[in-house]
Amino acid sequence: MAAPPRSKDELVRRCPRLGSPVPFGYCRKSGDRGLPCLMVFDCWWEVFDVVAHLRGILVPEDFGAVYEKRPKPKMTSLLEIIEQAKKRTQKDE
Repeated sequence: MAAPPRSKDELVRRCPRLGSPVPFGYCRKSGDRGLPCLMVFDCWWEVFDVVAHLRGILVPEDFGAVYEKRPKPKMTSLLEIIEQAKKRTQKDE
């Protein structure tokens, strides 16, 4: 039986972007300027309070930069694309 992780950075789960298991430590530093991945909140919220954890280790400006750039849900993105296509079609008529 594997030893339990000693820190949150050692926790492992499957990354939906990479398709393989990665430790939280990778997610915490894999984004722009060494900031967390933009998907970190969606991937880790079920394992621990990732929002509180990142608020505790990042300066407010860095936390805000990551939190505000979170990707939109797929359904929202699709609806926006459909609406843009409708507007383009109406302009062409």
